[in-house]
Amino acid sequence: MDFFYRSKQWYAGQFVRKVTPKFTVPENAVSFFTTVLNKIKPILLSVLVRNVDKTFKSIRIELPITADKTIDFDFISAFMDDIKAERIAALTSYFKANGLMHDEKCDENQSPIEIPVGIQWKEYRMGDLFDRIKTNKLPYKAKDLPAEARNEYVLPCLTSSFNNQGLNYYAPYSGATVLKDVITLPSNSDVYRAYYQSSEFTVLSDAYAIDWKYDNRKLTREQYLFMVMCINKVTDRPIYSHKNKLGGWNVVRNKKIKLPVANGEIDFAFMHDLISAIEKLVIKDVVDYTSR
Repeated sequence: MDFFYRSKQWYAGQFVRKVTPKFTVPENAVSFFTTVLNKIKPILLSVLVRNVDKTFKSIRIELPITADKTIDFDFISAFMDDIKAERIAALTSYFKANGLMHDEKCDENQSPIEIPVGIQWKEYRMGDLFDRIKTNKLPYKAKDLPAEARNEYVLPCLTSSFNNQGLNYYAPYSGATVLKDVITLPSNSDVYRAYYQSSEFTVLSDAYAIDWKYDNRKLTREQYLFMVMCINKVTDRPIYSHKNKLGGWNVVRNKKIKLPVANGEIDFAFMHDLISAIEKLVIKDVVDYTSR
């Protein structure tokens, strides 16, 4: 259960609720109210579905107020503007430090993506491409672990959740199998979505990690990202859910995915170049945004 701001027309399906403010909210203050509402999720998740509406109306939230006891929209707007400016400054510093502010490959008159005509695709069995990684079983349950890093609990833990790439809890490094630069999949979930994990983590429950084994090649980050999308074409489908489970690696390893090929071999160069080109376009958009 999450609260999102919708600025465009949308359709609410079953079990979706619309919360409309009874007052005018400045556009730059919307994120503040969304965050406040998301703070009450634990309360709403603890009641039966039929009682959610009644419970929501009874919950009291805290907001900054003026001297005359009205909501201080000026403070909220200024506060959110400060946060936005801080984030943009951090982005700009990152781009400058990495030489991305004036990347000639991102010239607005030049498209970095050139898709070859007639790309060939070939099916590969997942178990022939990847191996499941064995990990130590941790003596923790998700409910007992912090949702934010603190003290010695600083290693992200993988579960079946599809929020934050499945990494929503933290455990100590001691006794954990530390992984990095691998693909992860849930084994018991509502959504069977694969992710590329570029930072250190460990496996906690209801999920697993797989690594490339097809040849002695070390895949680049871009190639992993490309393959993740190919995998999700097979696993991240609406027919699978908690009630209609896809299953774990014993099932997934026999699924077949399509990869681009050149001269009968997997076209690793194309995968790397395509993802790199997409990244350049995205970075250019962000640079333009921060510049404005």
